[in-house]
Amino acid sequence: MHWLEVNDYSTQGWSGGGDGEALARRYCEQLERGEILFFARPPFQLAADDIAFLAAQRATGSRLHKNVSYRPQRDLLRGFAEGDAARKRMHDFMRAYSRKVVHFLSTFLSPYAGKFQLDFASFRPLEEQGRALPLHKRNDLLHVDAFPSRPTHGGRILRVFTNVHPEKERIWHTGARFPELASRYAMNAGLRSFAGGSIRGSVAQALHSLGLPLVARSPYDRFMLRFHDWLKENAEFQNSPDKERIAFPPLATWIVFTDGVPHAALSGQFALEQTFIIPPDALVTPDAAPIRVLEKLCARALT
Repeated sequence: MHWLEVNDYSTQGWSGGGDGEALARRYCEQLERGEILFFARPPFQLAADDIAFLAAQRATGSRLHKNVSYRPQRDLLRGFAEGDAARKRMHDFMRAYSRKVVHFLSTFLSPYAGKFQLDFASFRPLEEQGRALPLHKRNDLLHVDAFPSRPTHGGRILRVFTNVHPEKERIWHTGARFPELASRYAMNAGLRSFAGGSIRGSVAQALHSLGLPLVARSPYDRFMLRFHDWLKENAEFQNSPDKERIAFPPLATWIVFTDGVPHAALSGQFALEQTFIIPPDALVTPDAAPIRVLEKLCARALT
């Protein structure tokens, strides 16, 4: 299963006279169950001169970081230290890009509209292949996503990617979807101990409630951070024959719940990405969410 190609939605919206609301709900369900939705061309406007500008970016010393990140809620650009004119152009582009993806997602996946939490956008200018990174930060190892500084408390991590390299594919590996992944490995990764809570977690929650700048993580968030690292550490999992290779061509766009689809970026350069957090009450199939899968396994609430 590589992906599910979407042919009934484009920059012009829904086509073919179908029921947009019914189609949107169906696509939400397929995403939540672990499908990758694929568009051969971006379903939102990307100007050719903007793509050329992105593809011209190269790392020089420390001026270009791993990611150029954009925080929509604060209109803040980070990781780009070129001259003032180039920085302004990048800032303007990332602001406009984020807004376009928000508009697209609110229409294409309308059950989530008005309910999602808008997270960071990023531009990834570096070639993924051959990067020297610490084990837990390596993108070329299969993992499910969890954010150390931004706990979701059971919400799901939905990401929209676009390969803006003019010629080169972006290569991924994917693995078994979350229900199978969790049934094989979650207990070995320590799920039961996280389900029992911890003094450290309780203290952090109490200090956070007093207004101190500490991240308050639920048992679910703490386990998912551990599971992210544990999967990268586990040679048996990394060498599993179940891995599937996916090649995303230039200008392809794909959408995936990266907390439920194990993935690894093996190669590729120049990718755009916008992240959304979808709360549990917005999900079409909440029982397929990782938190529900894990709670069923350990028979305990994780929030």
